[in-house]
Amino acid sequence: MRHGDKINALGRKKGHRDALLKHLSVALITHKRINTTLAKAKALRRHIEPIINKSKKNTTHSRRVAFSYLQDKNAVTELFTNIAEKVADRNGGYTRVIRLGFRKSDGAELAMIELVDFNTEYQGKDTSTGKTRRSRRRRGGKGGSNQAQTVAAAATTGAIAADSSSEEE
Repeated sequence: MRHGDKINALGRKKGHRDALLKHLSVALITHKRINTTLAKAKALRRHIEPIINKSKKNTTHSRRVAFSYLQDKNAVTELFTNIAEKVADRNGGYTRVIRLGFRKSDGAELAMIELVDFNTEYQGKDTSTGKTRRSRRRRGGKGGSNQAQTVAAAATTGAIAADSSSEEE
């Protein structure tokens, strides 16, 4: 039984799991988006969110703490320069996990994990004008059919009116 066991072991011992999460974290920081299995993506989200949160304060101590987790100078530099300035006003939820389906070979569920502030497609703001985008939806089932009927009626009455005006001449 797994009473109160909050971590997913991912079928690995502690050292192997820590190395896996470290390498996945470095890949996510450098590439901003990676594809992996759903279980690894969820474990990575729990691993990297506190590290990104520490990057908001650019102190020597927070850099050393982040380096102790990542063991990669380039990733730490990227984290404290580009990523930290984008997430400065965000209070959490720095990553997004999107399910991609199942892998053909072994049936594992795949997922894409990405940094939220680096994907402009899912943000609610249009980058060119700064306005929020609104989704266009048709309200109710009758609205579209009524509109189509009125357009068709206008076209037929326009055709009838054109016929009657040509007959009068």
